[in-house]
Amino acid sequence: MPRINAPTVGEHRAAQQRALLDAAREVLAEGATEIPSFGEVASRAGLARSSMYQYFKSRQHLLEALIEDSFPRWSAQVAATMADADSPAERVLAYIDANLRLVADGEHAIATALAQIAPGPELDAKSRAMHADLVTPLSDALAELGVPDVAATAELINAVLHAATRQVERGEDVAHVRRTAADLVRPFVTECATGAD
Repeated sequence: MPRINAPTVGEHRAAQQRALLDAAREVLAEGATEIPSFGEVASRAGLARSSMYQYFKSRQHLLEALIEDSFPRWSAQVAATMADADSPAERVLAYIDANLRLVADGEHAIATALAQIAPGPELDAKSRAMHADLVTPLSDALAELGVPDVAATAELINAVLHAATRQVERGEDVAHVRRTAADLVRPFVTECATGAD
């Protein structure tokens, strides 16, 4: 029986699979244009290439696992950051900041690489679902602020976020971009919060 590095075989397998997914994510974040090879992923994770087959049947299976892993983790991180904010106005600003931090951490590069490697209806559907999940807490915060047209306002805030994303991906200073995006939106949400009191 192979040596395990966790209290149970199940935990060991989960840790090994996590290490392999993280290694594949690193390859994607560096701008991969195809599904990472088993050899490259295993090497980065410190495992033998043959170990990959215990977790993924094929490179396509690895790709599917990466898609299943990446989208929910982005939504969960944004939602967790927003939940820590003290008010609806602060939640809107937290939404922008959390997304930009994820972009700076390479998460958007991973999502972009996945879209280029595996274009098609399944990925498009998952991408739409993820964006809907992301917009829901933003829309909820805007509704709490009493914004009259929540959908249009969320779209405009996302336009600011997308522009800021492009700046980060061009290599502009992340802290500066985060401050500028927040400075653009803060007066609006502050005014809404004042009007809601």
